Amino acid sequence: MLSFPQKPIENKPTPRLETIAMSVTRAVGSIWSIGIHTVIFVGAFTLILFGFNVDRVLLVLTTVLSLEAIYLSLFIQLSVNHQAKALASVEKDIDEIAEDVEEMQEDMEGIAEDVEEIAEDVEEINKDIDEIQEDVEEIQEDVEEIQEDYSEEEILDEILDTKLDHENHTTR
Repeated sequence: MLSFPQKPIENKPTPRLETIAMSVTRAVGSIWSIGIHTVIFVGAFTLILFGFNVDRVLLVLTTVLSLEAIYLSLFIQLSVNHQAKALASVEKDIDEIAEDVEEMQEDMEGIAEDVEEIAEDVEEINKDIDEIQEDVEEIQEDVEEIQEDYSEEEILDEILDTKLDHENHTTR
């Protein structure tokens, strides 16, 4: 059984005649339709048992069935056309989604590259921190050596001498 969306595929309203035709197409494909057709066929052949002319019953039944077949083929073609429109719309949506996925994939590749660059920068920063730490340790060792080599009094004398030399040079 063909099924159709309840809402129109496009934003424009569906013509009333098309809506009716789609409803008939849905109804023909239902279990009720099978039941009704069975009752009609049994009823037509039962008329022969009640004395109706066989040729006339078969003529009317054949004519009705031919007209019904013509209309059913038209309804089926209408539903095929409707489904083709729906598929075209879905295909367009799929194409747009595929483009979005491609763009997202490119964005992800760019993000991955940025993450790699950041990781490299962090690694360089860690190396710089290690070097600075080594420099600080060396300076600390130098300060300790200086402290061992000079007493506080000697350091103060050295500072005063440097200050006096500096003052003497600036006053001249």
